Amino acid sequence: MNRRIVYAADMSALPQLDVIRNDVPLHWRDRFEAIIALTDAVCREHLNDEYLDLTRLLAGCLCQDGSPADRGQVRVWAAAVVYTVGWVNFLSDPNNDPHLRTDELCRLFGVSESAMSRRSTEIREGLDIVPLDPNWCLPSRMESNPLAWMVEGPDGIILDARMLAPEIQEQLAEAGIIPFVPQGGLKLVGEMPE
Repeated sequence: MNRRIVYAADMSALPQLDVIRNDVPLHWRDRFEAIIALTDAVCREHLNDEYLDLTRLLAGCLCQDGSPADRGQVRVWAAAVVYTVGWVNFLSDPNNDPHLRTDELCRLFGVSESAMSRRSTEIREGLDIVPLDPNWCLPSRMESNPLAWMVEGPDGIILDARMLAPEIQEQLAEAGIIPFVPQGGLKLVGEMPE
């Protein structure tokens, strides 16, 4: 499957639908359109534009030569696409907005949880997607996503880039190592003991 680096500070940085569609091979286009027809409907009705854009992008990555999505039910793949983006962003956590329980998501697509989960696992393994994956994080949550800011220092120690000098952050952002220069750096809770 085709892995893309997303790293979007805002939704305007994500590829538009026509760009995604053009990256899908012609013989995959019908499958892609069928998947996004279902994901778009759920995202518009129950989620938001960030989910809409990321699920379209994930569907575009999924609908590539060598993908397992050439077999099986379209609605299961569509559910798995939304579930995968939701899994990265903790969609089932009621403290998040928007949020959907897994059983609600299955009901919306008319699929079983086991089928959706199995296909989502195939997507995650095929694209090396992990929880909080900066490549699939909602742009509105990017600044608070700890994985987006982890960089290796010169001595091999992992650092939070939000704690580095602004000029270093700018260099890291220009090199594509961090998604953008954060507004105001890392917010520390409490004070350091003397």
